[in-house]
Amino acid sequence: MTVVDLPTAIRTTDTQTADLTVIGGAGHVGIPLVLSFAAKGLTVNVNDLNLDSLSALKSGRLPFIEHGAEKLLEAALRENRLIFTSKPSEISNSGPVIVTIGTPVDEFLNPERHVIQHCIDVLLPYLKNNQLLVLRSTLYPGTTDWINEYLKRRDRNLKVAFCPERIVQGYGIEELARMPQIVSGTTPEAAEEASSLFRTIAPEIVTLDPIEAEFAKLFGNAYRYIEFAVTNQFYLIAKSAGLDYQRILKAMKYNYPRAKNIPKPGYSAGPCLMKDTMQLTAFARNEFTLGNAAMLVNEGLPLHIVADLRRRYDLSKITVGLLGMAFKSEIDDVRSSLSYKFKKVLNGYAHAVLTTDPFVTADPDLLPLDEVVGRSDVLILCTPHNSYRFADLKGKPVVDVWGMLENANLIC
Repeated sequence: MTVVDLPTAIRTTDTQTADLTVIGGAGHVGIPLVLSFAAKGLTVNVNDLNLDSLSALKSGRLPFIEHGAEKLLEAALRENRLIFTSKPSEISNSGPVIVTIGTPVDEFLNPERHVIQHCIDVLLPYLKNNQLLVLRSTLYPGTTDWINEYLKRRDRNLKVAFCPERIVQGYGIEELARMPQIVSGTTPEAAEEASSLFRTIAPEIVTLDPIEAEFAKLFGNAYRYIEFAVTNQFYLIAKSAGLDYQRILKAMKYNYPRAKNIPKPGYSAGPCLMKDTMQLTAFARNEFTLGNAAMLVNEGLPLHIVADLRRRYDLSKITVGLLGMAFKSEIDDVRSSLSYKFKKVLNGYAHAVLTTDPFVTADPDLLPLDEVVGRSDVLILCTPHNSYRFADLKGKPVVDVWGMLENANLIC
């Protein structure tokens, strides 16, 4: 972890007055949590290495789309509920510390536990004994207990808890207020103190042992990922038979409650679903066959679409326009978006690939929608943003796996 100084313009020295600290507090997991606690009257130390995000929050701007957060941020700043820091030495040592860093996976699908260990090592000189340390993001099973034992070997006595976030990207504020919070602790005291903290913002508390909570987080995301793989596989089977899967799916779900939860097909991606499925696969020694199959189906769907286009067109003479680059609709987050997989694959075949998105601001290659539509020979609806539903696509051929564009010139 590289330590950097926060510019004087956004520096606050009275860090010890905060009721709690959120490490990574200016990120996608941190901001909904920070603002939810602040809305309940707590003073929150927002500790993050991302100076741009801290500056944005300090000035009253959100660094990314989080629905319902603007008014909470405005109120929190007005009431001086937020303290902005960037150094480990500036965390508050009198209240809970919530760490939003989890265990990622490497290119071989193995969990990288050293990432969370390194974060703890950096924070450790500034944590006090008996302080509550809450781990928040996805953890490889057994990591919470492992961290607790690691601290004991360092002759440190902290109350270690794992309280997983389970919010939908962009709607964290809303979901934190209405969804139960799973809480676990390595001791009864840690679990009770964590429960007391999260009762401030959550309507219910569900208590588990740490490894149970870790599995609950992974199982939930893997199950959702498998659901998408099932419907995507159905889509591919129906397409291979020359049939309209959307028409079949609509009939299956019509007034038939047992089928109501089957999702529509689409490009399932983002920073959590596949990663958490990979964590389970690693834990199961690559014997999580449903998870492996889900990854093959969901990651392979763009490849099937490109293969179809190659059969229809000489792509070397075709310009392909990609509509939407965020990993899901109505947000600006491009992490692990399959739109970029489309772009990479198509760049190897097509004459040109053009991209657009009404929300994403971090990609300098994006063009206005009208320009992409006008210059493209074929369009692919990658992200089902609502603005595309009624957009004038000039009669251009469109690939719409989502079944969103009812009146467009659909080709597959």
